[in-house]
Amino acid sequence: MSEVLDDGPFFHGTKALLQPGDLLTAGFASNYRPEVIMNHIYFTALRDGAGLAAEIAGLDGTPHVYEVEPIGEFENDPNVTDKKFPGNPTRSYRSTQPLRVVREVHEWTRLSADDLQLWRERLASIRRGDGGAIVN
Repeated sequence: MSEVLDDGPFFHGTKALLQPGDLLTAGFASNYRPEVIMNHIYFTALRDGAGLAAEIAGLDGTPHVYEVEPIGEFENDPNVTDKKFPGNPTRSYRSTQPLRVVREVHEWTRLSADDLQLWRERLASIRRGDGGAIVN
């Protein structure tokens, strides 16, 4: 990679229970649209952004935020940087290469019950195909 996009640390949010050393890879169903198989693994340099992703993930279970390290090259996430936030202020990235779990992070901001419900309604709307917008 010729250009360093961000020095991190980096985070990934999910409801999957992971251990240090585990690898996260592309090729699985989207957390938000299970009919879509993901070609990339997504992550962010914002701990609370990963927390949001964990809380709204469609999997059953407890939300977790993990510090991760990219194994290979990564790029700005065009779903948010090109479409919503030019310049990548969300510090959102994606890679076709695995991410290695470093550790679980316990200090992140949880959504309020009302905010979580709003996000769930948006996701349901997307699944029905009648609006809303979310990435990953």
